[in-house]
Amino acid sequence: MSIFVVGINHKTAPVSVREQIAFSPDTIADALKSAGSVVGENIILSTCNRTELYAASPDKQSAENMIRWLADFHQMPVDKLTPYLFSYQQDEAIRHALRVACGLDSLVLGEPQILGQLKTALQDAENAGATGSQLNRLMQHAFTTAKKVRTKTNIGSNPVSVAFAAVSLAKQIFSHLHEQTALLVGAGETIELVGRHLATNNIGNIIVANRNVEKAVQLAKHYNGTGIGLPNIGEYLPKADIVISSTAAPLPIIGKGMVERALKIRRHRPMFMVDIAVPRDIESEVADLDDVYLYTVDDLQSVIEENLESRRSAAEQAESMIDTEVKTFMDWLRAQSQQGIIRQYRQQNDNIRDEMLARAQKMLQNKTPEEALSFLAHTLTNKLAHSPTHQMNQAAKKGNSELLAHAMTLFDLDNNSPEKK
Repeated sequence: MSIFVVGINHKTAPVSVREQIAFSPDTIADALKSAGSVVGENIILSTCNRTELYAASPDKQSAENMIRWLADFHQMPVDKLTPYLFSYQQDEAIRHALRVACGLDSLVLGEPQILGQLKTALQDAENAGATGSQLNRLMQHAFTTAKKVRTKTNIGSNPVSVAFAAVSLAKQIFSHLHEQTALLVGAGETIELVGRHLATNNIGNIIVANRNVEKAVQLAKHYNGTGIGLPNIGEYLPKADIVISSTAAPLPIIGKGMVERALKIRRHRPMFMVDIAVPRDIESEVADLDDVYLYTVDDLQSVIEENLESRRSAAEQAESMIDTEVKTFMDWLRAQSQQGIIRQYRQQNDNIRDEMLARAQKMLQNKTPEEALSFLAHTLTNKLAHSPTHQMNQAAKKGNSELLAHAMTLFDLDNNSPEKK
C-alpha cells in the first residue's frame, strides 16, 4: 500500500489559482466519493492557503490519476494545473502530513488553526466512507506529533497568525483602533480569532455578518457588537473602517459597486479591507478604487515575517522531532505489508499446537498425566523447531552465513547465548 499526497498551497500557487480548485463545504462529500473511484482511501484538505488530497492505494499510478481527477473535477485543463502542483509519496508524503499538522508548512509558521482543519477533513472523509486504516492511522499519528511539538517546543508561544497579521496591519493604517468600526464577514475560527485580536486592541465597534444570522449575533455579543445577515452588508458597509472577510462562499460577497456606494456615503474616508477567503469574498477589482486598501492572504506575508523570528529555532527542533516520527510511521507501514507472513506463521504454530494437544489428551486414556505432559512438551518442541533447524542446517552446509546471521536475530539467540549469561 502506497501513501501519497498531491495538491497546491500558498508556496506553489497564487490565490487566483488556489481559488479555482478549492472545495466548498457543500461539495466536499461528493468530491470524496468521486475521488474514491480513482484511489482507495482519500482525504481532502481545503483551506484558504491549500488544497491537498491524501490517499492510500496499492496502485503506484494513483498520484497521476488523482491529479487528472482534481483537474477534471474543477473543469480545469491538466496542463494549466500541473505547474502549481506538488506530489509526494511514502516517507515524503508522511513527512508533509506531519509538517502540515504541526503548522510548519503554514503561511504563518506554527499556527494552530490548521490542526483543527485537518481534523475536520478527517471527519468529513470518515462521514463519506472515504478513508480507512492507513490514512486514519496517519492522521492520528500526525495529531499526536503536533501535540508533542507544541508541548516540547515554543512553536506556538507568540500570537502569530493570519488574523494577528490582519489586525497588526490595521493598526499601521489606523493608529487608534478605538475610534474605528470593524465589519467581520463570516463566523468561523479565523473570524473569531480576528475578533479577539481586535477586542484586545480596543476596537471601537464590531459588526459581524454571516449567512446564519443567529450565529453572527452570538459571536458579536462577545464584543458588544452587532450581528447581521449577509444580505445586510451593503447597508452596514458605509459604517466600516475595517472589513475582514473569511467565508466559504463560492462567489464574491462584496462587489466593486457595493464598495463604491459605501465610499460615496463615507465621503471617501479610507477603508481597509482584508480578504482572507479562498475563493475570494471581495472582488479583486475593489483594489482599483481610490481610498480602499485591499489585501489578500498573500499580501499579509510581509507583516507575518516580522513576527516569526521567535519561532524559527523552535521550528528547527520540531523538524528533528518529525524525522523521528516519520521513521516510526514508516516502520509501522512496512510491518503492515508483512502481516500476511506473520499471520501465516502464527497459524502454522497454532495448528501444530492443536494437533499435539489432541494427541496428548488421547494419551490420557491409557497413560499417566505425567507421561502425556512429557510427550506434549517433547513433541511440540520438536515440531516447532523442525523447520527452522532444517533450514539452518541447509544454510550451514551451503555456507549461507547471511541467513544464519538473520536466524540469530530472528530467534534472539545472540542475547540468550551462554557466553552472555
